[in-house]
Amino acid sequence: MNRMDYDRALYYTHRSQWDNLLILMVRTQDDVLSKRIEQFLHAYNFSNDYTVVERKLYNLLRYVDHANSLGVQQDAEEISMATT
Repeated sequence: MNRMDYDRALYYTHRSQWDNLLILMVRTQDDVLSKRIEQFLHAYNFSNDYTVVERKLYNLLRYVDHANSLGVQQDAEEISMATT
């Protein structure tokens, strides 16, 4: 799990840097993140219904938040195992 990918996804989404988000989609090792980025970019470019774009964006952001929270839990577990 590369937490930098999740940070980059948030940053690129916040800054509307779609080209960088596309590059991240190709380079990331996380298949789910890649798929969520793909779905969002497709909806953003081709959907006429804003609710679809909004739903895909929220799906991407929810996944990034979920993956980051798992990373924090794993870090805490590793720290507790190292100190015992």
